[in-house]
Amino acid sequence: MILLRRLLGDVLRRQRQRQGRTLREVSSSARVSLGYLSEVERGQKEASSELLSAICDALDVRMSELMREVSDELALAELAQSAAATPSEPVPASVRPMLGSVSVTGVPPERVTIKAPAEAVDVVAA
Repeated sequence: MILLRRLLGDVLRRQRQRQGRTLREVSSSARVSLGYLSEVERGQKEASSELLSAICDALDVRMSELMREVSDELALAELAQSAAATPSEPVPASVRPMLGSVSVTGVPPERVTIKAPAEAVDVVAA
């Protein structure tokens, strides 16, 4: 099962790490407890829209940019989940525009990996 809170936490953590900032710095700037921010980043807590707004402000990131990145991650996770369920079917045409030039056909599910470098997300066969 794909958990949105985990994807959101992963994206928030990457945004923070790209800036070379610590949890303590961001939590202080966002006026959120360090422990709670850590739980949000680990996908253990659901963040309210107010909390997300404060964290985005602290990271100087637009919430729309954050959500776009989460949406891209979700599309890839759904694609990987779909490939695991039906490895012989190609990627649906409706999904292709969201993934750029990525395509997955006939890849056994145990060989699908998702890489999430700083600026791009790729699905690759191992």
